[in-house]
Amino acid sequence: MKKTTLIKEGKAKRLYNTDEKDLVWVEYMDQATALNGKRKDHIAGKGELNNQIDCILFEQLVAKGIHTDFVQKLSNNEQLNRKVKIIPLEVVVRNAASGSFQRKFDVSYLQAFDQPVVEFFYKSDELDDPFINTNQAIALKIIDLEESQRLEKMALEINQILKERFAKAHLQLVDFKVEFGKTADDEIVLADEISPDSCRLVDLTTKESLDKDVFRKKTGDLVTVYQEVLNRLNNSQEEVHV
Repeated sequence: MKKTTLIKEGKAKRLYNTDEKDLVWVEYMDQATALNGKRKDHIAGKGELNNQIDCILFEQLVAKGIHTDFVQKLSNNEQLNRKVKIIPLEVVVRNAASGSFQRKFDVSYLQAFDQPVVEFFYKSDELDDPFINTNQAIALKIIDLEESQRLEKMALEINQILKERFAKAHLQLVDFKVEFGKTADDEIVLADEISPDSCRLVDLTTKESLDKDVFRKKTGDLVTVYQEVLNRLNNSQEEVHV
């Protein structure tokens, strides 16, 4: 397996073609962004931490039957994925109030929900990733009704698995963002990344923030926080058969 030409460089990852047409080589970068890329910092060690956390979580999801683009970890900051066409939606699952939901509805921080809230956002940096409902997404031909139901069902299944996995690491999963893609066979699979960049995590007891919010709000050291999350996941690691 060889890495060949660069496909694209995003906010936190570089994607390369490989000598196998259906596989992509993903390199995690030492870069943190906020405000949809308007704020950007180089942070040494971040790429390795994100990749290792992501691999642990994707291996867990695959073992639990979730279809993903993940193939294998290649190094501390690289992994191999199936090539997919990303659906231009961010799917957010919320277990408690925080972030934009808390501000929009003026509710208490970490107010728990009786059931998870699933939201769609249109992937567009130019438009600041606006909220989009199912009817709007269908009207714009981003997805059809059946696909919207599939995305919501998968997102809720992923949420349950992640909540349980993080709880074993003494972490509360407040909310998270995922993306999905379509394979060459038109199968919808979980894609992109799951890490403290895309999840809100707090300590189960202290409610201390252990995610990218420490970078957004300048309240802590991102590498220290991400290393803590990785350590907790490793120390609570189950035997996973992929």
